[in-house]
Amino acid sequence: MRIENVNPIPGGIDLPPLELLRSFEAAARTLSFTQAATEVFLTQSAVSRQIQQLEASLGVLLFERRHRALALTEAGRVLQRAVVESLERLRDATARVRAVPVLRQVAITTTPGFASLWLIPRLARFTADHPRVDVRVSATLEVQDLERSRIDVAVRFVPIARGTGPTLFEESVMPLCAPRIAAALASPSDLPNQTLLTVDLPNHAESPTADWEPWLEVMGLADLRMKNTLRFTQYADAVAAAVAGQGVVIGRLPLLRELVRTGQLVAPFGEGAASRRGYFIETSRRAAGNADAQDFVRWLRAEAEAASRD
Repeated sequence: MRIENVNPIPGGIDLPPLELLRSFEAAARTLSFTQAATEVFLTQSAVSRQIQQLEASLGVLLFERRHRALALTEAGRVLQRAVVESLERLRDATARVRAVPVLRQVAITTTPGFASLWLIPRLARFTADHPRVDVRVSATLEVQDLERSRIDVAVRFVPIARGTGPTLFEESVMPLCAPRIAAALASPSDLPNQTLLTVDLPNHAESPTADWEPWLEVMGLADLRMKNTLRFTQYADAVAAAVAGQGVVIGRLPLLRELVRTGQLVAPFGEGAASRRGYFIETSRRAAGNADAQDFVRWLRAEAEAASRD
């Protein structure tokens, strides 16, 4: 059957408008103008008019209108297969060419102690000011190659003589312990009666007090031996043991300044000694083109300056 005396679709019949094909696909799949109307957000009568317009442009019926039912004609089945395939190809192509949002990321590497005790407690201030920036922190004692690992910023803990890049801060060290233990420490000569909390340092397996050595050297206590020793692989764990009253840890400032300020840890012998080590900022070549990495470096330095004034 041919349909006559109906205006053709603007632009010719070779390529019907996409909105007509979408309505046809929904109607052909559901065999209901009413359900199709719900899917394409039109009224039932609007979908019916669109199908009529499409049929008129093609000159054939696409549906058999039965009593309260629709059925596809042979022409309708041919068109349905073609439309379904074409719409799927359009969806796939659209997904491939759609602009992907540029990922804004800053990748940092540093020691586990610096990450857990100094950086992470402050990091929310950076993310609050830069909500669209993802921060990736690699906390490791391994010295990572920034270019090969695709890292923007490193905060290195090294002897001052070997430091490269801007200095974040230099370190001072002193014994720290819980207040109840500090009450029994009138002078360093009382330390042999306490438990030593120490950390295994890379390349210092033969020296169980390597992390204490800068302070012991300054105090002239190189032969100090304490009652017993608890050894840890991570500095943060040794600090947690000190807070829990399990012994005396060598305190690294400014990493532990907040614990001292709040009274969770006490320095029984007063001022510390310079360890001749410090934290230095290194940036990779990729960071030069990453404005967020540059902001992160400025934020690090501002935080360090603010902490030094507290």
